[in-house]
Amino acid sequence: MIVHVRARKWLGRFRFALLFVVFTFALYHMLLAVTRWLEPEPKYREPAGRAVKAFQNDQTAAVSDKIKMSERLKLFYRIGE
Repeated sequence: MIVHVRARKWLGRFRFALLFVVFTFALYHMLLAVTRWLEPEPKYREPAGRAVKAFQNDQTAAVSDKIKMSERLKLFYRIGE
């Protein structure tokens, strides 16, 4: 009789733990789907159509060939480009 009561108690605990894991798994995947739905499109993707990328970081050019950053900043403030 005592073994039967203990087995029923452990069976109830096992059932609770199993349902907890299943519902946690389901909630995780529901939140993951909501996150994917709300996530904006990537900012740094290549533009489509006739659009062009405004800034291209050219790492291959020599440093001496580039305009100094202060000159680029002055040009930006002067003409906005």
